[in-house]
Amino acid sequence: MNAPVRSTCPYCGVGCGVEARQTEAGLYEITGDKRHPANFGRLCVKGAALGETLAPDGRLLYPEINGERVEWDTALAYTAQRLRTIVDEFGPQAVAFYASGQLLTEDYYAANKLMKGFIGSANIDTNSRLCMSSAVVGYKRAFGADAVPCSYEDLEQTDLAVLVGSNAAWAHPVLYQRLVQAKKLRPQMKVVVIDPRRTATCDIADLHLALRPGSDAGLFVGLLNYLHLQQPLAAEQFDGQAEALKLAAVWPLTKCADFCQLEADAVQTFWQWFAEADRAVTLYTMGINQSSSGSDKCNAIINAHLACGKLARAGCGPFSLTGQPNAMGGREVGGLANQLACHMNFEPADIARLGQFWGSERIAETPGLMAVELFGAIGRGEVKAVWIMGTNPVVSLPDALCVEQALAKCPLVIVSDVALQTDTGRYANVRFPALAWGEKNGTVTNSERRISRQRSFLPAPGEARADWWIVSQIAQRLGYSEAFSWRHPQEIFCEHAALSGYENHGSRAFDISGLANLSREQYDALEPVRWPVTSEGEPVFKSWRVSGKFQLVPVEPDLPQAVADRCYPLILNTGRIRDQWHTMTRTGGVARLMQHINMPFLEIHPDDAQRYGIQDAGLVRIASRLGGMVARAQVSLNQQAGSVFAPMHWSQQFARKGQTNSLVAGVCDPHSGQPESKQTAVRVQRWQPAWQGEIFARDKVTFAQDVQWWRQASPGVQHFLCAADSACVAWLETLTAGRGWQLQTACGDEQFYHLLAWREGELQLAFYAGKSWPQINNGAVLAAFENGSLTPAERHLLLAGKAPGAVNDTGKTICSCFGVGEKTILAAIATGCQSVTMLGEKLQCGTNCGSCIPELRALLTKTAD
Repeated sequence: MNAPVRSTCPYCGVGCGVEARQTEAGLYEITGDKRHPANFGRLCVKGAALGETLAPDGRLLYPEINGERVEWDTALAYTAQRLRTIVDEFGPQAVAFYASGQLLTEDYYAANKLMKGFIGSANIDTNSRLCMSSAVVGYKRAFGADAVPCSYEDLEQTDLAVLVGSNAAWAHPVLYQRLVQAKKLRPQMKVVVIDPRRTATCDIADLHLALRPGSDAGLFVGLLNYLHLQQPLAAEQFDGQAEALKLAAVWPLTKCADFCQLEADAVQTFWQWFAEADRAVTLYTMGINQSSSGSDKCNAIINAHLACGKLARAGCGPFSLTGQPNAMGGREVGGLANQLACHMNFEPADIARLGQFWGSERIAETPGLMAVELFGAIGRGEVKAVWIMGTNPVVSLPDALCVEQALAKCPLVIVSDVALQTDTGRYANVRFPALAWGEKNGTVTNSERRISRQRSFLPAPGEARADWWIVSQIAQRLGYSEAFSWRHPQEIFCEHAALSGYENHGSRAFDISGLANLSREQYDALEPVRWPVTSEGEPVFKSWRVSGKFQLVPVEPDLPQAVADRCYPLILNTGRIRDQWHTMTRTGGVARLMQHINMPFLEIHPDDAQRYGIQDAGLVRIASRLGGMVARAQVSLNQQAGSVFAPMHWSQQFARKGQTNSLVAGVCDPHSGQPESKQTAVRVQRWQPAWQGEIFARDKVTFAQDVQWWRQASPGVQHFLCAADSACVAWLETLTAGRGWQLQTACGDEQFYHLLAWREGELQLAFYAGKSWPQINNGAVLAAFENGSLTPAERHLLLAGKAPGAVNDTGKTICSCFGVGEKTILAAIATGCQSVTMLGEKLQCGTNCGSCIPELRALLTKTAD
């Protein structure tokens, strides 16, 4: 093997270090970087599977205009001319950029500089608006700056870890495993999980508060009151103190317990633990932020830490976990529409400072449109051009149909992306092929403010280019050559670092001016470093407010705007699953990452399932006032009665009707603009189709309009789960007609229908359907596609969905890291493996990222009953 290239994982905000090694076969093996302080070598299953995402299949390789391949010069000149015409005719507010936490800091900086500094509009926002903007507001109101006051080491030094609105075991698995290990080493540490659902994160919880959905603020406002009663705050200790305490005083224990629908004793226990712990850290993410009152919830948490001094010392603090690899970097460069670069604001002094540094007289002077309102403005025709970079808003934004309609009407839609087929890309007039992970070169910043390098180790496929390069080329064609003359990302990084320290002198939290003079070699060798990085070193955490004091923000707890009623009696919660990422553009193509959960599901309490006639593993239709989707039911006591849960990952590339955000309304927090994606009123209905099954095909499959389908990643074949109300025979006849295939079928009393299609001894198609999901050996079917001709007896076995050879059916995948299935685990338990440790020793399951350990324990418990 060649020497490894050290880089950073492109998934969640933990920011794990990785090493990429090229094997003798020319493939790349990805392992954890043992020297990186975020993960010390540990990776989750998604990170460990990065090497399986590097194939060029499905990549956008060349620039396009209206679907036709063109030369780069043509695409760039056309785009610049269209943008210039729109700005000249309608003004800079008619142009918008929509960026992504998947961009590198250098890409982000270039885009923000062009839009806010030279086009002269602040209409650049980012998909980080959907996950972290409420946390930004919370920090800025309390501290005067978007400065996260915590580090990962705090999890290992705390006495009390509170996880609220966070299924970290699945969404931030490496960080969660650090917490697991810390608790193992220090058993006296207490862990509290606050979540309406019982998730995998509850596996180590000493206390699980399954509160009423969206009621978190009541719990923490009550905690503030409790803390003040236990030890009164000194007068004028914080700005806003009197009003905050006044509002909190009317939230005693009984009122809080009633509001949160919790037992008073459980609430009392939590409050007492928080008050008595010498050190406490609260980790929060989407369950807090994605709310119509998310900013207030963040401040309710911060208020509690301020009130008892659990801040700015080891093992303490309010810790917002970012969802994307560079959500923090985007915040640093000004990627949100309501901020300027390097933590500067829309204030005269900051505007002048930025104009002087950039040499521009066109600095945006007022905040721009935030994500949801931005696409609303596109739909109304107020924004005439939008450039979407590295994200898929048709899937990720709420009210997805309105987003599609807006893009369909927009005169100029520019998309920079790595994928040839995305839901958003269908609406593009111009498409730019961007670099993907492994090809990019730059920096990212993780949840604990640690800047790490993403280094390239792959050549650019086709004519793909770096996002910063594409932006700079457009800027030059718009007439701004001098300000965008970079030749390497190191030059952009050093400019960004210099700006962070420009006229700063400690007045702004973000300062990396100590890195502004890095040479190309020093930049290439940069080790992970936490900001601030100044000549004076890292200062003591302080308030950056004018008064110099932290602020207690008055919070009046509020419930979600979504309310269940007779027509829509359930509240839908949305979120992530363990093995998939965002809209599955990368992870959806990896076969082993689809084995754990292979289609959208709806988790529902048994009482609700009985009320609506829903069976476990049966199909259900879910509808809100805005749209609908189809999913597989998962009946579980982990879910509260009256609420349901569905994952947010499936796009129209992976399911005909699997978009969760087609149901969600664009209701936003008034301060942060973050949508309330966690609570939507819905109804559910049992769907018993005429048939449901699986199809495997060597070539493209065209489905009838009434067939619901869910694409599966399988090597060498097209593979789908599918179901429909109409008989499957007519559709299959159309699919196989005129191909010269030899067909073999089996059916019985309208209960099942199986079909195999061959040509010259080579399997072309395999279809299995029944009234319920057919039980087939997928490994056997895939092997038949790969291995060629079979004997007549083997074909009959395959027609029945059984293995013609020695292909074992290991059952549903539990451990994706090592591909260990449920049947294999149950067999090991039956032979004497009676603990997670013993299963790990025998099968390796649970020994890498640890995400499957809760399911291993559940299987051990089930077999013991």
